[in-house]
Amino acid sequence: KNCSISRSINSSQLCFSGNGPSGICLSYLLSGYTPYIKRHALHPHPILQRKLEEAPEVSVLDQDLEYLSEGLEGRSHSPVALLFDTLQRPDTDFGGTAESVLTWWHEPDRAIPHLVLGRNAPGGAWHSIEGSMVTLSRGEWMGLPDLPFKEWLKQKKRGLRNNRATAEDIAQYYQHYVMKKGLQKNFRCGTVVTSVRKVSAESISNHTQKDLQEDSDSIWNSNEKSAEVFQVDGFFKTMEGDKEPFSIYAENVVLATGTYDSPTWLGVKGENLSYVHHQLSALEEAVKNNSVGIMTDPVLIVGAGLTAADAILFAHNCNIPVIHVFRRRVTDPGLIFNQLPKTMYPEYHKVHQMMKEQTAACAGPYEHYISLPEHHVLSFGKDKKCIFQDKNGCQKAYKISMALVLTGSNPNLSFLPNNGTDLALDSEQPVNPKRNPIDVDPFTYECTQEKGLYALGPLAGDNFVRFVQGGALAVASSLLKKANKNPP
Repeated sequence: KNCSISRSINSSQLCFSGNGPSGICLSYLLSGYTPYIKRHALHPHPILQRKLEEAPEVSVLDQDLEYLSEGLEGRSHSPVALLFDTLQRPDTDFGGTAESVLTWWHEPDRAIPHLVLGRNAPGGAWHSIEGSMVTLSRGEWMGLPDLPFKEWLKQKKRGLRNNRATAEDIAQYYQHYVMKKGLQKNFRCGTVVTSVRKVSAESISNHTQKDLQEDSDSIWNSNEKSAEVFQVDGFFKTMEGDKEPFSIYAENVVLATGTYDSPTWLGVKGENLSYVHHQLSALEEAVKNNSVGIMTDPVLIVGAGLTAADAILFAHNCNIPVIHVFRRRVTDPGLIFNQLPKTMYPEYHKVHQMMKEQTAACAGPYEHYISLPEHHVLSFGKDKKCIFQDKNGCQKAYKISMALVLTGSNPNLSFLPNNGTDLALDSEQPVNPKRNPIDVDPFTYECTQEKGLYALGPLAGDNFVRFVQGGALAVASSLLKKANKNPP
C-alpha cells in the first residue's frame, strides 16, 4: 500500500530515514528490481565465477551472500560490499573496464512497500556540498545499479576531469536516477525525523490497527503476529514554511542518515568563540565578505583529512595565509594522502607536499603556509590568540584571523533513544563512522542490539558510495526473506 505523508498517521512495512545513495539503492532493490548473473558472463575472479555457475537461474538476492563473498579482498571491510562491487565493476581496481556481470529484471510482485524520508531532494548530503567540488572517488564509482554514471554524463555532453566528477553532477545524477527508475512514489522529501522508538502493537489505537490491517502485505495478517512495531515521528516542511507533524508505524526501519550533520569539536577552551568555525563554508563566506585576505592574520586550519585539504587549496588560491595544525606525522600510513595515487589526485598530492616541506622549523617554497605536524590545539583566546602544543609538550602561540576545525563529522542520531549509543560497537561511546560504527550483522546489516532496525552507509562503517550498495543488497535480501517473497 502506498502511504501518503500528508495524513497524520501512516502504516508501512518498511520506513527508512535518509535519501542519499544508500537509501536510493535500497529503494531500487525493494521496488522489484532483481539482479541475476548474465548468461555466458565470465567473472575474472575464478573462485567467484565457479560459485556463480552453481545457481545461474537464482537471483543474487536469493543466494547465500556469505558463501558468495567468502575470500574476496579489496578496499572495504564489508564482504557483501566487496561482492556487489565486484559483480558491478569486476576489475576496476586494476584499471580494467570489464562490464558488469549483472543483468536486472523488474519483478513487481517481489516489491516491498516502503517510504524513504529525507530533508533534501534525493541525493542527501550531495545537495549540501559546494557544487564545483571534485569528488575523491572516480566518477564511475559514484554510479548506482543499472545506470552507469559515465553514460548519464555523456548524455549531458560532459566528460570527467581526471576521471572524477563534481558534486553538482552527482547530486543531479541521483535525482535523475530516482525519476528514471520510477522510484519517486516512495520518496518523501522535506521531512525531518524526530523520534524512532519501539512500541507494543497493542498500544496502537484501534483506528490505526484497522488501517494497518487493510495492508495485505502487513505482518499484522501473517501467522507470526508481531508484538512490537516501530513508531517513527517527525514533521514535514510545507511550501508555506509550516511544519506538519506525522507518525508512521513500520515493522522495519532502516537508518541511512549518513554523517554530514554534525561536525566534530575538539573540546578545548574557547572553541565556542565566534571566530572558530567547523565548516568549510565559513571560509568561503569570509572571502566573499573580504574579512580575510593576503594582509590579514593567518587562517588556522585544524585537521589532516580531505576537507582540511580542500580548505588549504581554497585559501592558497585566494592568497590567504594559513597555519595548518594536525596530530599525525606526515609519513603516517593512516593519513589519507599516503593512500591516494598521485596521478589521480594531483591537488591533494600538492597539499601533502606542502605539509611535508613547509613546517615552522624549515621554510619551504610555498608562500603564506606553515605546517605544524604532531601538534594539537590547547585553547582559543578572546584576543584571537591560539595556543598549540607539540608532542614534546612545548607550547607556541599564534595570532589568527579565524579558525576552521575540520576534523570530521558525526551522525546526528538525536531521534534515537540515547542518541543511538546503545547500538554502537562500543556502547559507552558515541556512534562514529570510522571509530565506532553501529554494530550490524555483516550479511544482513540488521542491528545486533535491535531486531527490525537496520543501518546502512557510514553509520555501519561503509564510507564510499561505491561500497554502500552492498549493504543495500544485504538489507534487501534479509527483508525479502522476512516477507517470504523469495522464490523457492
